[in-house]
Amino acid sequence: MTSPPTRAVPAPAAASRAARRRDRRVYLRSHPVLFALLCATRRRPVVRLGRTVLVHDTDAYREVLTRVPLDRTAPGTTGGAAAELTDGGLLFDQEGSEHRAARRVLAGDLGAGALDRIRPHWQAVLADRVPALATGRLELVDLALELAGVTTAALTDSDACPRALARAAAETAAAAAADHLPGPRRPGRRTDATTAATGLTALLPDPLDAMLAVAAVNTTVAALPRAVAWCADAALWPTVDASTAPRLAAELLRLTAPSPLLPRVAAADATVAGRPVRAGDRLVLVARHAARAHRTTPAPGPAAAQAVFGAGPHACPGAGLARAQLADVLLALAPYRPVVTRARVDRRAALPGYAELAVRSGARRCG
Repeated sequence: MTSPPTRAVPAPAAASRAARRRDRRVYLRSHPVLFALLCATRRRPVVRLGRTVLVHDTDAYREVLTRVPLDRTAPGTTGGAAAELTDGGLLFDQEGSEHRAARRVLAGDLGAGALDRIRPHWQAVLADRVPALATGRLELVDLALELAGVTTAALTDSDACPRALARAAAETAAAAAADHLPGPRRPGRRTDATTAATGLTALLPDPLDAMLAVAAVNTTVAALPRAVAWCADAALWPTVDASTAPRLAAELLRLTAPSPLLPRVAAADATVAGRPVRAGDRLVLVARHAARAHRTTPAPGPAAAQAVFGAGPHACPGAGLARAQLADVLLALAPYRPVVTRARVDRRAALPGYAELAVRSGARRCG
């Protein structure tokens, strides 16, 4: 599935600044120490802190994902968490030809055919929930949870309650988040994470789909409310129609970078942006900065816009599905021109996002 053009959609300067300020608070309130550190070092392409290497630059970010050998099962990485919380054998902790074969299968499962099959499920949710804006408020985090649940259930052929499936995936990610982020480990965290993962796999026909469910749910629940808040604060609703929604969705995903960090570990000595990297070094790939999410417009070429979905053999095969879903959400909401009435950051979730985001219609009523 090809990516839509990502030229920034025009917005009043003051409105754009308001949108950026609100979204920045999501990062700083969810993980204040970590994101303050990343902000302080972002002007340097690559920064070494002991055995941890922070990678900010777009080209260096892509270089790691396409040229540096990575240890897919190291502790503190996505694959490491997958191996510890399940019986292994997931896409995230596979190696070599096994990983490439699994990616080809998953890419097929998430391609254009999947969009045609799954889209009616989330469109039915939108048709049922969004009209509430005509007379009252809509809670966007709750809507995103339901959308993520029906989408994940369709992807995995699960007959579990979509909301229960989404909550289980969110709890699993939250419990395991300490493995993905620098900082102290709370006693008992491993037990909590294992219990949550067991509950999630019980809802899936194939336990190997556990990490797919975690990824699909958590990125959706993080991304959709933040994108809607940005669209509201930046006064972009008048620009949304069937022709502009795909482009705007892609741009909002770049600006919000819902998965801001990719934790990896080098499997062999290498160089990144001319700097030496040793086997065993922890690589913190700052997708938010590689995507130039702190800038109004992306760098020339597709690399920055694609960075939120990884790169090369490590690119997310669900990128097209994510863009299409957000575009449909924007199209459903646009006639009501929602404005934010209440926003509360989630300090527990694995990805920076809202615990609550309430909106009401900002469209003028006649009569």
